[in-house]
Amino acid sequence: MAADSSSTTTIGLKRSLRFRDLVLYGIILIQPTAPMPSFGVIYKEAHGHAVTAILLAMVAMLFTSISYGRMARVYPHGGSAFLYVGKEIHTSLGYLTGWCLVMDYVLNPLICTIWCSRAAINFLPAVPYVVWVVFFALMFTALNCNGVETSARINAGMAAALGVVILLVLAAAVRWLLHVAHPDVTFFTAPFYDPATFNTSGLLRGTSIAVLTYIGFDGISTLTDEAKDPARSVPRAIVLTCLITGVLASIEVYAAQLVWPRGLAFPDIDTAYVHVSGRMGGPILFAIVNASLLLANMGSGMASQLGAARLLYAMGQDGALPRRFFGAVHPKNRIPRNNVLLIGAICLVGALLFSYQLGTELLNYGALLAFMGVNAASMLRGWRTGRLAQWFPILLSLGGLATCALLWWNLGPLAKSVGTTWAFVGVLFWIVRRKATVLPGEGE
Repeated sequence: MAADSSSTTTIGLKRSLRFRDLVLYGIILIQPTAPMPSFGVIYKEAHGHAVTAILLAMVAMLFTSISYGRMARVYPHGGSAFLYVGKEIHTSLGYLTGWCLVMDYVLNPLICTIWCSRAAINFLPAVPYVVWVVFFALMFTALNCNGVETSARINAGMAAALGVVILLVLAAAVRWLLHVAHPDVTFFTAPFYDPATFNTSGLLRGTSIAVLTYIGFDGISTLTDEAKDPARSVPRAIVLTCLITGVLASIEVYAAQLVWPRGLAFPDIDTAYVHVSGRMGGPILFAIVNASLLLANMGSGMASQLGAARLLYAMGQDGALPRRFFGAVHPKNRIPRNNVLLIGAICLVGALLFSYQLGTELLNYGALLAFMGVNAASMLRGWRTGRLAQWFPILLSLGGLATCALLWWNLGPLAKSVGTTWAFVGVLFWIVRRKATVLPGEGE
């Protein structure tokens, strides 16, 4: 019996992932074309300073990625913001962090539904937007209800294909620029700083939206149990993934800003990068970029809808949400079908009520709050373990907390109102749950 117990406890996940495997996973998770769907919104809010917004967002995310790496060392079997906040600060704040992340999970398929509908209109403009919204919301839901999932191999193939698309775009941009007469050096520096349009509040607003470019880097921390030398490789991989994403995103956005004339409005702000591609490479590149981003967002929408359904299922199983509905599994397909249908309905209604920008800012509302929590947890951890001897890591975490707080504050007022309402509902759930678990014990 003892032998059996010993053999059981030694079985675990295989530590086979090298440092480069972790970085590749992070890049695939974020997607190499991450800034393209949100380019138009960032450009508009930052008053033409999209490159600067991407770089400023990278600074905030680099600080935060360092904090994630530190916490991944302490809690190698976790990898989630709500765990770090709950363990290091307080369980109630951990719950609130997790509740805000639920909003992110639900909003991800919603903004994918919006963007896919806008991209489809570029191919068939005669079909109304509402028809495309219904089509994509029903398609994502129907496929997920039947247990269709995108595999890691398909995701890797899609990332490679998107890498080829990026090379085509950059090659077309270089070709276009070589055939245009440039007046002076300000043509090349204006994407970083244009005194005629620069506005600090607008830049910060654009930066708060540009955070979406980096969402997903924290997923690397979930692979701690499968990584070789995780204490060293996981933190380094998280930071390097953020850095690579920021550099690549800046190049993509810089090329687009050079090609598109300053002051010229986009035909559609949600698919602005597609129209920039058409300007630099003609109708063929327009079709390639539009189709590639459409397929990428379709895959992301399906995967994120199922991921959100599983998160709600886990909360239902834990009793945080009504178990009868959220904790149910369909007997045939073995998926949380109720949750898939619920999120499908939210995507359908939300895509008709929300703009892509509002959905993006709401998603960043939850993400930035979670990032602030991770930075605060890292600071407290450093203070408890080393006091002033840990001054440099604490300072880095403080930098992450301050920059994320600044970007959160500069989100749109409507996004902050809706996000705060969601957080308030989460607090009410927490209070009701606490009373339901404490009161029976007190009466015994």
